[in-house]
Amino acid sequence: MADEKKIVAKENASDAAKSAKKEKKEPSRFSPKRIGKGIARFFKDLRGETKKIVWPGRKMVIKSTGIVLAAILVIGAGIWLIDFAVSGAITGVNEIASHTEATTEAPTEKEDKEDAADEEKDSKDESKKADTAE
Repeated sequence: MADEKKIVAKENASDAAKSAKKEKKEPSRFSPKRIGKGIARFFKDLRGETKKIVWPGRKMVIKSTGIVLAAILVIGAGIWLIDFAVSGAITGVNEIASHTEATTEAPTEKEDKEDAADEEKDSKDESKKADTAE
């Protein structure tokens, strides 16, 4: 029975504390005073955090810089190798394709003569147009 009274008393105390917290809360309104306190708290926290900073020494900076430069060189070399391989493969495929195209569609002498005659005719037509335009 005494234990039950203690439990009930604890519950009542926690309920009273919760209701007190609810009463203390201010409604969320614009208040220049609250904003000023927030800004002051921000700068106070900022100063505390900057005191916690541990700046690296000269040796650590040089070591870290070396590691970064080495990583850049390794990654750059890898990208260069991949680029070189892909461009070589594309060039090889283009050469094979053009060689295959040239051997399968080799023009005959008759076709060559006809093409040359067509080109000559076209050039004459263009020169006539140029003469009439002047």
